[in-house]
Amino acid sequence: MTGQNPKGTEPETSESLKAFGEVLKAFRKRAGLTQEQFAPLVGYSLPMIASIEQGRRVPSKKFLEKAEEVLDAFGVIRAAAKHLTRKAGLAKWFEEWAELEPLAVTLYTFENRLVPGLLQTPAYARTLFERQIPAMGDDKIESNLATRVERASLLTDHPETIYSFIIEEHALRRQLGSAEVMREQIDHILALGERRNIDIQVMSQARGHHSGLDGPLRLLETHENTWYAYCEGQETGQLFSDPKVVSILQQRYARMRAQALPVEASVGLLREIRGAL
Repeated sequence: MTGQNPKGTEPETSESLKAFGEVLKAFRKRAGLTQEQFAPLVGYSLPMIASIEQGRRVPSKKFLEKAEEVLDAFGVIRAAAKHLTRKAGLAKWFEEWAELEPLAVTLYTFENRLVPGLLQTPAYARTLFERQIPAMGDDKIESNLATRVERASLLTDHPETIYSFIIEEHALRRQLGSAEVMREQIDHILALGERRNIDIQVMSQARGHHSGLDGPLRLLETHENTWYAYCEGQETGQLFSDPKVVSILQQRYARMRAQALPVEASVGLLREIRGAL
């Protein structure tokens, strides 16, 4: 369950995020800048600035430093951020990757277990959270769900980012929840795949060996053309920045794109899977 927080971690309080957002907004207005003017100065999108000011997203370290510089905030923004703890719904090992996702100009995802988190509908995600072990309370489920939905908004808030998804066919055929939940999930994937910046491919069950058998894989390129990779297992995840390691994982993903069904054939298979529900 990608990006989920394990039992015992401390959630981010919404009040501290809102308070930080108000501090940022006050210094932005003091500088005479609108959100539209401020966004390019710090190198972040307008939706990202709005999310931070509304207390819906944790600011990255890079954002804090740039905001301090642009707004000449006397260290106040940096100091206010010290009172922020980890946001609810994110595993500790996932935090660094979650900070990088909004900065991506290219983001690739291979998943062989479930529908990738960025593609999940609220109903599909809720089913996962409700059946998680250890069991979650209702408040934790709602908190995790809100975070999952917020992350998924990247796909529509960043139309200039290139997204590629490769999903194992069996992950799409695994019925989690009711048939209605799965039909909605497949419809959602098909709709996202119609966006010109999103490619979705299915790794057919008929394919024997392929280059992704070592497990889930994500790759990300920033505006500075720096590449990162992320791999995840049970109760653990690892972020890679070593160019040699990232290069190997890029080679595997490139081979998987050739081994998976083409986009058009993947659409046909997705419709077939939906029709069988």
